[in-house]
Amino acid sequence: MVAQKLQYDHNLSGQPLRVCLVGSGNWACAIARIIGENTAASNSSMFEPVINMWVFEELIRGRKLTEIINQDHENVKYLPGYTLPSNVVAVADLKEAARGADILVFCLPHQFLPRLLPVSLIKGIDFDDQGVVLVSNGSLDLSRDRLQRAHGGKRGQRSGGRRLLRVDTGHAPFASRRHPSPTVPRAHRFQVNIALDPHGVELCGALKNVVALGAGFCDGLGYGGNTKAAIIRLGLIEMKKFCYRFFDGIKEDTFFESCGVADLITTCFGGRNRKCAELFVKDKGVTWEEMEATVLNGQKLQGTWTAKEVYRIIEKTHSLPEFPLFVAIYRIAFEGADASTLVDV
Repeated sequence: MVAQKLQYDHNLSGQPLRVCLVGSGNWACAIARIIGENTAASNSSMFEPVINMWVFEELIRGRKLTEIINQDHENVKYLPGYTLPSNVVAVADLKEAARGADILVFCLPHQFLPRLLPVSLIKGIDFDDQGVVLVSNGSLDLSRDRLQRAHGGKRGQRSGGRRLLRVDTGHAPFASRRHPSPTVPRAHRFQVNIALDPHGVELCGALKNVVALGAGFCDGLGYGGNTKAAIIRLGLIEMKKFCYRFFDGIKEDTFFESCGVADLITTCFGGRNRKCAELFVKDKGVTWEEMEATVLNGQKLQGTWTAKEVYRIIEKTHSLPEFPLFVAIYRIAFEGADASTLVDV
């Protein structure tokens, strides 16, 4: 139905639809490659061929990052070694980048956050005095029936290459598998599946980063595959329990889609949260902020932020005994607990 709505809007205006990508990090640039190639290769007049990408301006060896992207067609800081399509244009001013856009694709750390059709690639959750606040209902403040959340088993560095990638888009209640998402992000190596569980898709995308910290602690301690598998298994159980506890209408099948167990496994074996958690154990005394600046070259961790918020809500609701893994991860990360306590859960 969303694809039909876009076609209707296009037919009504007679003008091609304009796409703006909000974000320019590792994952955003990987998606920019796919969107840029799709719109450039399309014979349809449905989409404007030029894609604006909002870039937080930085100086890289004396050159502006926007200048490097627009002239060299590469984000040398966040996705080095991968060429961006020439129709992807870096714009430092957010208002200018989004001017006249019909579709906004959000892909930036969730802690930095109506007529448009937004596609959120943001993985994170927040909390207020009332409880859990999804990014789609909080920072973005978008209408539920128009927002798509795309999550799946992927990492930006891998997604930037020519590998097959599947994601799920958690769509509004009126959608169906017969009416998939707009074709902008689709490609032969980027397959989009409709999961009729927007809350479940978004929560999985956030909570798996917390479990990945546990997997990284496990690696830092030098434990084997069996122990790590046990951490991932318990993590999936607590993810499901958290979703059911704080949201209604969560579907069991969601946890077995790409946004669930597939993304969880991928992140626990290769993501930035796992990597930094391993170093946190091995290099005692290093802070999360120091690793963001050095190991991640300025990119942000989301597992640590989400771990704090998850702990806050389960403590407030007197649910700590129900989530022993989430509690252990938080205490190791922020209260100085020994990493070996992870196996006591």
